Amino acid sequence: MYAISVDAPGGPEALVWGEVPDPEVGAGEVLVDVVASAVNRADVLQRMGFYDPPPGSSPYPGLEVSGRISALGPGVEGWKVGDEVCALLAGGGYAQKVAVPQGQLLPVPEGVSLVDAAALPEVVCTVWSNVFLDAGLTKGDRFLVHGGGSGIGTMAIQLAKAAGAYVACTVGTPEKAERCRELGADLTINYRTEDFVESGKYDVILDNMGAKYLDRNVTALAAGGRLMVIGLQGGGKGELDLGKLLTKRASVHATSLRARSLDDKARIVASVRERAWPLISAGAVRPVIDRVVPMPEAAQAHRLMENSGHFGKILLETGES
Repeated sequence: MYAISVDAPGGPEALVWGEVPDPEVGAGEVLVDVVASAVNRADVLQRMGFYDPPPGSSPYPGLEVSGRISALGPGVEGWKVGDEVCALLAGGGYAQKVAVPQGQLLPVPEGVSLVDAAALPEVVCTVWSNVFLDAGLTKGDRFLVHGGGSGIGTMAIQLAKAAGAYVACTVGTPEKAERCRELGADLTINYRTEDFVESGKYDVILDNMGAKYLDRNVTALAAGGRLMVIGLQGGGKGELDLGKLLTKRASVHATSLRARSLDDKARIVASVRERAWPLISAGAVRPVIDRVVPMPEAAQAHRLMENSGHFGKILLETGES
């Protein structure tokens, strides 16, 4: 098969499309013929040498795919060859084939094309596990997500709005602000000209910036608020004012989806299938696709990601749809 590998850490040009060995399918796994994958910030960090795959996982980038099952490993139940699926991965999505633990498979939702389904697993599982399973967002809560125009942001806005929350987001341009409002955001905050702290207090904040926003995020929490940190784009070390947390009875959670155990990922995927997938099938929540790029041209997709000019997800298509 062909896949994107990283010969040495570096810029987008470090991504090389070439022939590699087919993946081996173990017990409890299926082989998926990949139709599309999606670009995530973690892929960029991996390419740069800052985010190695977990031990035992594929060395190739790519945390989600869509495609068709072409083989079943021993012990697989509930799936058959030919099923159209999307899947959460620890790596290996930038390839024509990938082996997937059965607990990380999801059916393609009704009304979503097979290519577009590649935009769903990573962002839905990330938002669902953090905002709903861990932070417990409920109807009437005030919710803030940083980076409203990102893949995570566009999904978080929709899921939080569907849950009946008041939804705010930070954005970098008026154009992104308008599109976020179309997705359901009640308030958009231009982080270049406005301070989100002045917009009020929030029960749940989903943050991709880390250290740069830590103190202001804590200030923006309501009593009993929950700050969920899922990224370190603004640095990994910051000063935490425990006095603020004590006064507010608030909490800070830092989580990563990629390194979770198979059982934990299966738990999240099962919850997503039960509770989030019906919203997508009903059209209340949808994948937001910026563009689709041929997988051999993944370097172009990474440049787009790093320039932050996209809105929603950037997909990589193998041409097998």
